[in-house]
Amino acid sequence: MYIAMNRFSVLKDHAADFEAVWASRESRLKDQPGFVEFQMLKGPEDNGVILYASHTVWRSVEEFEAWTQSQSFRDAHKDGGKTRHMYEGGPRFEGFHVIQEVDGEGR
Repeated sequence: MYIAMNRFSVLKDHAADFEAVWASRESRLKDQPGFVEFQMLKGPEDNGVILYASHTVWRSVEEFEAWTQSQSFRDAHKDGGKTRHMYEGGPRFEGFHVIQEVDGEGR
């Protein structure tokens, strides 16, 4: 398993707009080989900036990397520059290889 995350430092005054962009966004992930699940996470506020993180789980790093080279990826990210004014800095990517997993009851 591989987890791909992007952290976004969103200016508090743009938080509702940021959330609306993600809620209305056409996801192309479900059709991608190796895609497992996605969550958009909202974290704490600090000095007028709210931390968000997109959290995507893939079966393998190779399948994630194949998606990042696909036309679907380019299509999904083509309007990213239009929201730049909402951030403090740019998105920060973090990738993780899962080395241990503990499932809860019912999973």
